[in-house]
This record gives sequence, C-alpha cells and structure tokens, in this order.
Amino acid sequence: MKGILHGTLCASLLAGIAALAPAAPITMNGTISDSMCGASHSKMMEMHKDAKMTDRDCTLACVQHGAKYVFVSDGKVYQIANQNMPALMKQAGEAVRLTGDVNGDTITVSKVAVAKHQ
Repeated sequence: MKGILHGTLCASLLAGIAALAPAAPITMNGTISDSMCGASHSKMMEMHKDAKMTDRDCTLACVQHGAKYVFVSDGKVYQIANQNMPALMKQAGEAVRLTGDVNGDTITVSKVAVAKHQ
C-alpha cells in the first residue's frame, strides 16, 4: 500500500513540474490582422467602400484607431502579447509564418516571416 501511495505521489509531483515547464515555441501559418476585424475584414470594407482598402490598409487603420494586432491561423484568432514588434506593422494584413509561445488564445511572438507561396 505504501508503494502505491508513494508511486502516485511521485507521478503527481512529476506531472505538476511538467506543467510548469515553458512550452516549446511553435510555428504556424496565418495572417497578421487586427482585433476589430479578427479573421475577416469584409464588414469593415463594406462600411468603407469608397476607401478601397486592402487587408493591410484596414489592419493598419484599425490599429491606428486603438485595435491590437492579432494572428489568425486556420480560423482561430490569437491575441498577440508583444504588440511592439516592428514585424507586426511590416507584415500587417499579410500571410506570414509566425513562431511563438502559445498560452490559451494568446501568443508571444518570437519570429515573423513572409509565408512562402505554394
């Protein structure tokens, strides 16, 4: 009985330590967007038909008016923790290959590269 209790305690301790370890960075393909538009700029584009904006123009305009950069991958919108990366502005509205640490729906970006077209 002591052996079972000891084994269970050790397993629980190891699981707890593993949960505290930082997650390995992951790389995903997606788009740099903004928190006002999220996965689609269509509603904003419809509201501003005369502006003839691209996704990039829309993202930059929304961020200029208080929105935050977000990353959209496979329809999921991730909040970006480190908003001050120059690459976010540079690649706004563009398809990118992004590397970072994901925690729930937030990603801390470590690298942004232009996505390769297939």
